[in-house]
Parts: sequence; C-alpha cells; structure tokens
Amino acid sequence: MSDLDSLSRLLGRIYDTTLDRTLWQAVVGDIAAYIPGSFVNLFSQDAVQKTAEAFYTFGIEPHFLQLYFEKYIHINPLFPAMLFFDVEQVLTEEDVLPMSEFVETRFYREWVAPQGLVASMAAILEKSATSLAGIAVGRAALHGPVDGEARGRMSQVVPHLRRALSIGKVVDLRKLEADAFADTLDGLAAALFIVDRNMRIVHANLRALLMIKDKDVVSDLNGKLRMNAPEEDFQLKEIVARAEQGNPADDRNAISRPLTSSNGVRYVAHMLLLTSGRRQRAGATYSGVAAIFIAKASLNALHPLQSLATAYKLTPTEMRVLMALVQVGGVPEAVPILGISEATIKTHLSRIFAKTGSRRQADLVKIVAAYASPLS
Repeated sequence: MSDLDSLSRLLGRIYDTTLDRTLWQAVVGDIAAYIPGSFVNLFSQDAVQKTAEAFYTFGIEPHFLQLYFEKYIHINPLFPAMLFFDVEQVLTEEDVLPMSEFVETRFYREWVAPQGLVASMAAILEKSATSLAGIAVGRAALHGPVDGEARGRMSQVVPHLRRALSIGKVVDLRKLEADAFADTLDGLAAALFIVDRNMRIVHANLRALLMIKDKDVVSDLNGKLRMNAPEEDFQLKEIVARAEQGNPADDRNAISRPLTSSNGVRYVAHMLLLTSGRRQRAGATYSGVAAIFIAKASLNALHPLQSLATAYKLTPTEMRVLMALVQVGGVPEAVPILGISEATIKTHLSRIFAKTGSRRQADLVKIVAAYASPLS
C-alpha cells in the first residue's frame, strides 16, 4: 500500500469516528502504525483542577498510565510549555528544552526511559481558558529520534484529528445508525445541512431552517445552500463538488472554517464528507455527499498559565522553572525535576522575581494561584 493510500485510509477512519466513537481505540493504533510510534495518547490536561485524562491510548501499559496521573503529571516538562505553541503545531522535547537537559529530568529518568522511549511528539488539538486537549506520540529505539518524515506525517494527521473531534463533539453521539440519521440530527444544537454535489439541500434540521430564515449567515437560493460571504461560498462549493467521486483521499479536504454573520457574530462551519467509510451509509439515505454543521464559535480565551506568562513576559523556560518551584517548594528539590543545576535555576528565579516584582517564592505561589483561579 502506497503512502498516499495509507494516509487516505487513515483519514477515512478518523472521520468515521464522528459517527461511531467506538472506532477511536482502533484508530489510535492506526496512527501509531502510520507515523510510526510505539504509543499514542489522546489526552486532556486541566490547569485549575490539576488533573489529566487519557481518552484513547495505544501502546501504554496501564501501570505507566496510572503512574503518570498519580505522580508525574506535574513534572512533565512539555507542560505548561505546550501552551506557548499554536493549536495543531507539532512539537518535540527539543522544541521545549535541549535533549541534554531533558534526559537529566526526573520525568525522563523515572517515566520515559523505563518504557524504552527515546523521543516523542505532541500537538494541541484544543485549548480553552482552563484546559487543553492534545495528542502525544512516543517513539522507541526501533523508530529512532523524531525526523522530518515522522514530523511531516504527524502534521498530516493532526488537523484531521482536530476536525473529527470537533464534529464528534457537535454530534455528541455514541453510535449513529443510518436509518436514524435524520431523527437524531434534528435535535442538534448546531445547524445541520446535508447537501448533494450541487449544494442542493437534501436535509436540514430545525436549527438550519431557522438560520436560513434569518439569512444572517446562509441563504436558500432556489433550494441550494449558499454562504453569504462569496469567498466562503466558493470554497465550500469546490470541496462538495469533488466529494461525489468517493475517493477517501478527498477526506483531506474536510474543513472547519470560520464564518461571520452580517451583524458580526462569529460562527464555525464543520464539513463532514459522506462519501466513504461508515459515513457513506448515512449519506446514501439522502443522496447527500456532505454534512455541514454550523454553530456559534466559542470564545478562544487564553489558558490561565499562558495569560500569566503574557502578563509578566515570562519565557517558556522561566515558566517551567516557576511551575516546578510552585509545585515542589524549593530550588534544591527542583534540580532533579528540571534537570539543570541549582545555579541555573537561581539565575532564572532572579529574572522571574524581577519581572513579577516579587521578592519571595511565597509571592510567586500567590501569583500562580490567582491566575489559576476560575474566578480570576
């Protein structure tokens, strides 16, 4: 199977999860095989509650997963450093700190190395004011360090994971049967349009009908769906017109696109092609080739730790030192966690004091607590 065929098959399976979430467990294994990697973890981490959750995993022994949640969640050097990276941007340990420092950290020595891992990649899939969701892929010695090919393959997959998770959250179903497609989707909070290759509306739920009536974001032009913004309308038409070919490779054109109404309200349109995989059953019911979900965009607020860093102009390394000191209490205790010398930590600490106007570590604890508070 060629690389293009492998990618097309993988993307098709990723988008199938939007209608059947039970497929995710197999899909994370497919991702590990494609990149390749020895483990894959789709996870979330919350700064306020100081918790993490693994939604779907492949290749991680339950023992190490439990250890991470109980002991190592707060000393992983990739967090909160990940907050400084854009959503969908692929990063490795070396994007956060030198590998020579990383291998000296307690996290590496006690959690990474015992699993036989030599490198990893991660990307944020969603970031809110209090938490983030992402994907991590670990590589063992047989895979070697992260090279350009592995990073490129990860970059190919990440945008589609994000879109599939977004659509799945809108649909919010455990499993969707084709014969119940309309009844189920009519109850969605998002507007849902099923269209044929000519953008003719073959099904619209109640929210969609109300949206057409308002003519604020979309319009019904002789039975065809039209985006009010000409450029957005043209781009969506182009994607839908190609969808009827039924080539799984076309799944790479599935999109999440921002829309703006005439009164300035922001929306997001998620498109799900219905021309391959399990989605084809649902599309065949209405002779539709695509489902378009339109919902109001949520506020893209900064994560509290990112807000803290921005407010005081702290670098990622300074944030890493700050969080380690807040969590373990002192410079000597932070040395094995950070993998750097006590003198280097003190140098960073003096800069943090200067930037925040603080004199004691107790003041820093109060600053972090204030930003992490959900009421701040």
